[in-house]
Amino acid sequence: MIRTGAQYRDSIRDGRLVYVGGERVKDVTTHPMFKPLVDVRARIYDMQHEAATRPILTFADGGETHAIANKLPRSQQDWWDKRRATDAVLEDINGVVTRVGDETVGEMWSLFDGQDVLNEVDPQFSANIRNHIDRVLRQDPFHVSANTDPKGDRSKSPQEQDPDMLLHVVKETDAGIVVRGAKYETAAAYANQAFTKPTIANWGNEALSDYAVGFICDLGSPNLKFICRTGFAGRAPADDYPLANRFDEVDTLVIFDDVLIPWENVLFYRHTKAATFIRATLHRYSAFAFVQRNLKLADMMIGAALFNARQTGLDKQQAVQEKLSALAVYRESINAHLTAAIALAETSPGGLTMPNQSLLYTGRIVACSQLHEMMHIARELCGGQICVTPDKAAFDAPETKPWLDKYYNVNEDWVADDRRRLLSFARDMLNSDYAGHRLTFQLFAQSAPFAHLAAVWRNFDWNGPLSFVKKSAGLSDRVFDKTTRAPGDNAVQRWFASSTNRSAAE
Repeated sequence: MIRTGAQYRDSIRDGRLVYVGGERVKDVTTHPMFKPLVDVRARIYDMQHEAATRPILTFADGGETHAIANKLPRSQQDWWDKRRATDAVLEDINGVVTRVGDETVGEMWSLFDGQDVLNEVDPQFSANIRNHIDRVLRQDPFHVSANTDPKGDRSKSPQEQDPDMLLHVVKETDAGIVVRGAKYETAAAYANQAFTKPTIANWGNEALSDYAVGFICDLGSPNLKFICRTGFAGRAPADDYPLANRFDEVDTLVIFDDVLIPWENVLFYRHTKAATFIRATLHRYSAFAFVQRNLKLADMMIGAALFNARQTGLDKQQAVQEKLSALAVYRESINAHLTAAIALAETSPGGLTMPNQSLLYTGRIVACSQLHEMMHIARELCGGQICVTPDKAAFDAPETKPWLDKYYNVNEDWVADDRRRLLSFARDMLNSDYAGHRLTFQLFAQSAPFAHLAAVWRNFDWNGPLSFVKKSAGLSDRVFDKTTRAPGDNAVQRWFASSTNRSAAE
């Protein structure tokens, strides 16, 4: 059944070893660095129970109520429902949070699609996947994702340096496998479980490897340590940095110091073929929620820039209108890709409904590759005042308030306090330490840009343009690659079946 916010808070008060700023955190639910995001996640749980939002965020099945976000997508309507649910959450919290679970649970659905490959390794692994998908649906945990390792010297194999640089299995027991190493996991310190998997793409000729392991990790397990970066919350007053103090998602280096993973939590192990397949399909569902958040970020930039232009009358100038239009084009390009990905949805190898892969991955590139340019346009439209405006304390102090009221009042509609609030919002979104961190995070949160392009390479229908040019140019049949896939073939299945393509992609 769906949980409440209070139940979620209780679930992460499990004695886990969390450190930030070199100090042990006694309670992640109340610590000032973590509390804002814990409160956001708790709010989402509570929204699932409230009359106004319950119909949007939940669905009934077999007499029980579950979260829409955790539902296996079996129809286009499921995706429209998921999109509406995510929008409802972002509208309620008045901002963008990337790691709250709906964007990471999709990686489990990719595993569901890969059951045939995993069955070649061990049929128990595919059973484990089905059990965990059902567990997520019924227990409603805060589920996150662990991908990135510290890596060390990338010119060397793991065995040629400290082997713990990459997470690996050190022992098998009757109870499960014992793993050692480290992973970077955003939100891990205040989540319930993580789908943990390797980042290695090029396994060479290895058929088996102790580093080819994927599992569900209970983040309350013994021998886990969470070493967190210092967050932005509390560094400066919330009135001056409204986004950093509410929406900073704390990243964590999770240390696996000989952690036991029960066999029922192991999803694949040792077989590099399984690990390679999973990496290739990992984001076929989760990319949707990720890109949808970029859409909401575009709305935030447009709103801040347009308010700033209107308050000073600059929105009547053609040059300003052109820049605002550029932001609108960026926004609608993301919107179009998301909408088309649902409208032209495909059937996955596991019988699920997946967003059109070529359109989804292309939309992700649009959203991520142009984000820095759009942020700069928004900076221009907001003007230099977002980096020179005094803080709220100066607007309140008796000696300085009259002067700031004089120079920040525009008219009867735009008084000094509203203008200060807008400029503080824009500064935090575009110019602050938090803004820089978020830009970097958006570029790499679902793997690096080169991997985004590789996903398009694997999923675009190259056969269509080739067939058209062959016919239009009158080319002979011998120049046409007969192995090129026919329209409608599953790109990942075809790609994985070819060792040549697999090696090229890796």
